[in-house]
Amino acid sequence: VQVEESGGGLVQAGGSLRLSCTASGTTSDDYHWGWFRQAPGKAREGVSCISWSGDDAYYANSAKGRFTMSIDNAKNTMYLQMNSLEADDTATYYCAAARVPVCRLIGNNGYTTYWGQGTQVTVSS
Repeated sequence: VQVEESGGGLVQAGGSLRLSCTASGTTSDDYHWGWFRQAPGKAREGVSCISWSGDDAYYANSAKGRFTMSIDNAKNTMYLQMNSLEADDTATYYCAAARVPVCRLIGNNGYTTYWGQGTQVTVSS
């Protein structure tokens, strides 16, 4: 499975960005998808995740009410719409995919996770 992100960039605080994550290779309906981010000097953190069917979803407290995930099954593409961006959202954002029972287990030891190369999001205050 190959995963590739796009859509990062520079935006002013209060602005919006939409990240895209496209999957290729062997994918199936039992894959879950997630967004993670890592700021300089900080640990990687999970932002949100969703099952391919959309019936299992999770948002970190920092993302609730501002970020929304969606999936276009026909395009094998998952999106993260980010609104009301804040300086603290500045980070490299990574898309990940894994076969897990619930999406919050993406990246967990014991499950093979496929990672993208990352896309930079910079929010200026």
